[in-house]
Amino acid sequence: METTSKRKRTLRKMSFDEMKDKYIGEKGTTERDSYELELKVEVLGEMIKKVRKDRHLTQEELGKLVGVNKSQISKLERNTKNVTIATILKIFNALKANIKFSVERLDDKFEKGMA
Repeated sequence: METTSKRKRTLRKMSFDEMKDKYIGEKGTTERDSYELELKVEVLGEMIKKVRKDRHLTQEELGKLVGVNKSQISKLERNTKNVTIATILKIFNALKANIKFSVERLDDKFEKGMA
């Protein structure tokens, strides 16, 4: 009988991206795209909450500045996906914080003049 100490186990390090590929799905799959979007929305909600607290504002006070109910601020901070870009811009404007959106081309074959 072979003991555990005599057996050699080969452990392979796996990057975070490799883990996501294996357990969630490879980039471009519906599951992975959904995961990435949810993660980005979650981070956005956390950023709004952090900046709001840094500015010593309650959800109700921020809602009044933006022109929405406290419940909408709460839902956004808890990562509700039903939010418009206009609302996000209003919130960061009320918080006196800049927000930058980036657009990443997914298709390198895009050429000038193509619509």
